[in-house]
Amino acid sequence: QVQLVESGGSLVQAGESLRLSCVASGSIVDINNMAWYRQGPGKEREFVAGITSGGGTNYADSVKGRFTISRDSAKYTVWLQMNSLKPEDTAVYFCSAQIRVSSSVYSFSPFWGQGTQVTVSS
Repeated sequence: QVQLVESGGSLVQAGESLRLSCVASGSIVDINNMAWYRQGPGKEREFVAGITSGGGTNYADSVKGRFTISRDSAKYTVWLQMNSLKPEDTAVYFCSAQIRVSSSVYSFSPFWGQGTQVTVSS
C-alpha cells in the first residue's frame, strides 16, 4: 500500500504565502516524477507544478514566478512554496507521484493524495 498525504493548506489573505507538503509512505521502491495539481470550485483539476527525479521543474503559466516546487527524494517528500497568493489560487491542492512498488518489475504507477484546501481571501 502506498499513501500520499498533503498538509499545509489554510485560509490566507491575498499577497500572503503558504507552503504545502506531501509525504509518500508505504511499499515504495522508487519515486520518479512528482507534481502538484489543483481543483478550484466548479473547475476541472489542473496541473500546477512538476519536478523530475533529477530536479527539473516546470510550472503552469498562472503560477510561474510565484510558486516553487522542490523535493527531498530520500524522504519521499515534495513541497510547494506559494508566494503572492491570489484569490484565484483558491482550490484543493493535490499531490501526485509516479511510484515504483515492485523491486522485480521496473514500472511506475501514478498515486494521488486526498488533497489540502487552500483559500485565499481578497
